[in-house]
Amino acid sequence: MTVAMLGVAIGVAFWGWSQLYQVLSALSAFAFPPTSGLFGGAWLLGGVVGGLVVRKPGAALVTELVAASVEALLGNSWGLSTVVSGGLQGLGVELVLAVFLWKRFGLVVAALGAAVAAAFESVYEWQVYYPDWALPYQLAHLGFFVVSGVVIAGLGGWALVRGLAGTGALDAFGPGQEHHERTAV
Repeated sequence: MTVAMLGVAIGVAFWGWSQLYQVLSALSAFAFPPTSGLFGGAWLLGGVVGGLVVRKPGAALVTELVAASVEALLGNSWGLSTVVSGGLQGLGVELVLAVFLWKRFGLVVAALGAAVAAAFESVYEWQVYYPDWALPYQLAHLGFFVVSGVVIAGLGGWALVRGLAGTGALDAFGPGQEHHERTAV
């Protein structure tokens, strides 16, 4: 239930971001097209936040898939390919959480999960949206996407979860319990 609720809320945010992204990416196309990767990190939040809050195998993947499905249903320019992107992004976060056996959920793990999710999505986008780009453009896009993912979804997602834990909204979950341990007198 938690991953569904997180996914729906994040999916609505994704939809809003997709509206602004259309303007920003059009502007980046005039400067240096691979810089559009700088605007992709927001779409990685679902997997990072879902994984950090629920802390169980599959939580990152399902949260990201639900969020991508909500965004697609609300309407965007990518249609159902958004769900494929969500699956790849959630899988990227899941792989990092699996490496740490779902036992570490700090800033480094969040940033690594976002970086791998960004890499998966970037490679997918090379095939679907940018097949005519030369390798240097593709690698630049990858670099920009990873930086965006680490900063927005990794650092931002980790900060968002810590902030929510501080409000008491996550008391039933690991981040809420850790917050109370950190602030205990």
